[in-house]
Amino acid sequence: MPVKKHNFSAGPSILPEYTFERCSQAVLELNEMGLSLLEISHRSDEFVDILNQTKELIKELLDVPSSHEILFIQGGASMQFCMIPYNLLPVNGKCGFVDTGTWSSKAIKEAKIFGETHVLASSDDKNYSYVPKEYNIPENLDFLHITTNNTIYGTQLKDLPKTDVTLIADMSSDIFSKPVDVSKYGLIYAGAQKNIGPSGITLVIIRKDLLGKTGRTIPSMLDYQNYIDKESMFNTPPTFAIYAMLQTLKWLKEEGGVPAMELRNETKADLLYSEIERNQMFDGVSEVEDRSLMNVTFRLKEEYKELETAFLKHCERRLISGIKGHRSVGGFRASIYNAMNIKSVMALVHCMEEFEKANN
Repeated sequence: MPVKKHNFSAGPSILPEYTFERCSQAVLELNEMGLSLLEISHRSDEFVDILNQTKELIKELLDVPSSHEILFIQGGASMQFCMIPYNLLPVNGKCGFVDTGTWSSKAIKEAKIFGETHVLASSDDKNYSYVPKEYNIPENLDFLHITTNNTIYGTQLKDLPKTDVTLIADMSSDIFSKPVDVSKYGLIYAGAQKNIGPSGITLVIIRKDLLGKTGRTIPSMLDYQNYIDKESMFNTPPTFAIYAMLQTLKWLKEEGGVPAMELRNETKADLLYSEIERNQMFDGVSEVEDRSLMNVTFRLKEEYKELETAFLKHCERRLISGIKGHRSVGGFRASIYNAMNIKSVMALVHCMEEFEKANN
């Protein structure tokens, strides 16, 4: 059996062994039914049960109120950049955004197609190394969009903006990593490939009373109401990705649920940030108060810049994978999502210690 690497990839990313074991068995045969998970009908009783179990676990783990509907949609978070204003921004309406990085910038670009779009605050003046905190929120906005965690820059929103405006949140990279009061949001969306499953499926949690108010005709595949009416089976859903999500959520529940994940993630992040601060060769990238618990970004100090390739090769020799920073910013990034074991974080810390001893 091949040696398992320490997977710090930002996404698609690490998943629990629990998920791999159950998915691999289901690919061969699902529940002794003589068929593979990959070949059963999405209309079959077996898959409908899988879909319903997944919804119920999400409701339980996040305490989703009855006012909200859980949907499974394809197209990734990028599709949601378009679907949200299409469904929620009325003709002649106004929406607001807090720009904290690449993904919020992409969402802003799509919203401008549909109506008046205001960027209320941005951290691009410091290369998105912090999260804006003091800004005015007009009361006449139809919604305010925030990104709770920024994978590329390693920042995370710690406190919600104080407003009565409907909140829309991209939680692709930190959903299920800490408790969330779903009732405070009009819509939450998350691409699965960070914390809850493989790529190919997007979780949407939407407050049902927001729909049907735009005054525009929405194409069928982009209309949230169709997904609600057809129970996320308006077209054939990605059956394998949903099954894998179910297994990941079962694992999460067995591990103690979302509160337990939060404590585990804080411990892992504290360990790695402490080494970045201690080590004479490295610097953190994001502002301390806005540091992400999911994506730890760091770099070599200026005097050691030429050793970046050497450090990446050193990591490879220690079976550490996915540590290279996003191509737009460089440096290094360790994504320590829920499924990341603290032993892997310790392995990275030890690797950094070794590199310091060898080069300083």
